[in-house]
Amino acid sequence: MIAVTVLLALLAALTNASASVLQRRAAVQEPYEESVAGGAGAAVRRLGRLLRRPYWLAGAALLAVSGLLQAGALAVGSLSLVQPLLATELLFTLVVGGVVFRRRPGLRTWLAFAALAAGLAVFLLAAAPVAGRPTAPPRAWLLGGGGALGAVVLLVAAARPTRGAPRAALLGLASAVCFATTAALLKEAVGRLGQGPAAMFTHWSPYATVGAGTVAFLLMQSAFGAGSLTASQPALTLGDALTSVVLGWVLFAETVHLGLRMLPEAVGVALIGAGSVGLARTPAVGLEWDASARGGDGRGRRLHRTHR
Repeated sequence: MIAVTVLLALLAALTNASASVLQRRAAVQEPYEESVAGGAGAAVRRLGRLLRRPYWLAGAALLAVSGLLQAGALAVGSLSLVQPLLATELLFTLVVGGVVFRRRPGLRTWLAFAALAAGLAVFLLAAAPVAGRPTAPPRAWLLGGGGALGAVVLLVAAARPTRGAPRAALLGLASAVCFATTAALLKEAVGRLGQGPAAMFTHWSPYATVGAGTVAFLLMQSAFGAGSLTASQPALTLGDALTSVVLGWVLFAETVHLGLRMLPEAVGVALIGAGSVGLARTPAVGLEWDASARGGDGRGRRLHRTHR
């Protein structure tokens, strides 16, 4: 089952990365000034405008496929394993974006790539997540769900007076907590599928999954619009993985090895963070992609024509 879990999670990461590339292309072409102070209403209006962009719609379709693959992975594996594996999304983002925009990664990009891959391997091998129960009791959901909700509210409140990279990072982290909570709710739903479709669809978890996923999606769009992937993507990558480990423990009694293993786990997290920042700072993922989408400088225009 572990091999199936890993395969499904990696495929989900690949499709999610492809969606990020397409939606980032659409997001940077849409003016963001209106949504800076407009709150949720502006985010919804912005989403309405994005719905008219083909790149954004293609990305949304890929997100749906990614959700199905993620559901399959969560059905057979633990939240603490599946969600950290989705950190490979940034690796796939670089690969997919490099193919789309025909940009060959440089040495520093490959080093960042290696750091993220190594960090993920070190963390998962040291933590060795152990699956727990398939569903969570109501008391656990009050604790885990309430804590996640409180964290999102605080992060969004902290992001409101900020601009640029800090705003993108805070909104990216809020989105990450929402996505981790969405994954936990999805695991709760598919965990009940063994009792039959009726047991799943008469439970509150599938509908809470849709609600949490919608909030996470809107926050992600706001994070993409507030600043480049350099600021938002590392927060999304690390925030989702670490929040999922905590929720897996609180909700589903999943365990990770601690003690002396905390040292290599910390090393793995540090490498993941360094690799995420390094990859997001690459010209392909950052300014050159944005310039290409906006048709900004000469290099961006050349990339845009090549892509079309």
